[in-house]
Amino acid sequence: MRRRQQMAVPVPQAAPADTEPLIPQPTAATEALSPKAGDPADLEREAALARLFETHYASMLRLAALLGADDPENLVAEAYYQIYRKWRRLRDVEAAEAYLRSTVCNLTRMRIRHLQVARKHVENPPDDSVASAESTALLHDDQRVLIDALQQLPPRQREALVLRHWLGLKESEIAAAMGISCGSVKTHTARGIAALTQAMEARR
Repeated sequence: MRRRQQMAVPVPQAAPADTEPLIPQPTAATEALSPKAGDPADLEREAALARLFETHYASMLRLAALLGADDPENLVAEAYYQIYRKWRRLRDVEAAEAYLRSTVCNLTRMRIRHLQVARKHVENPPDDSVASAESTALLHDDQRVLIDALQQLPPRQREALVLRHWLGLKESEIAAAMGISCGSVKTHTARGIAALTQAMEARR
């Protein structure tokens, strides 16, 4: 019998020491995990909010204080946080100031309602005449009597008067901030002025 001819099996040769290792090509998965540069939209939002803060923070703080907020600093900070979260949903970036103003009004109104409910369940509620340090710093001595009388008005009348006579807004801007019609703005403003005048005369 013929012996089967054995086939020579090639033995793999070791790679030379100076051979560079193979580098895997990037895949879709590795590309997704790799860090990317900042999103231009996020950078634009950050810059716009920085300008909004620098330009309107003081006026928003004053607005919250005049509306009766017990902690205007935290309230305004919350308003900026809300507009930060909803920035991409704003149809008109130029309307950011109006949206911020409206948010401050809404948050202040909610805060006052919360305090009123909380005080009903406390045997010895805190003195309402004690204002925050920021509120005190915003008001001069000759304004205290007027501000005290203003704080006694119903919330809507107080908001209408503050937005109109302290911030100098137009009726359409006040309506947008308060979420009501221009006709309602006129009504609240007229009633607020009448009530404020009566309260001031009673204090004389």
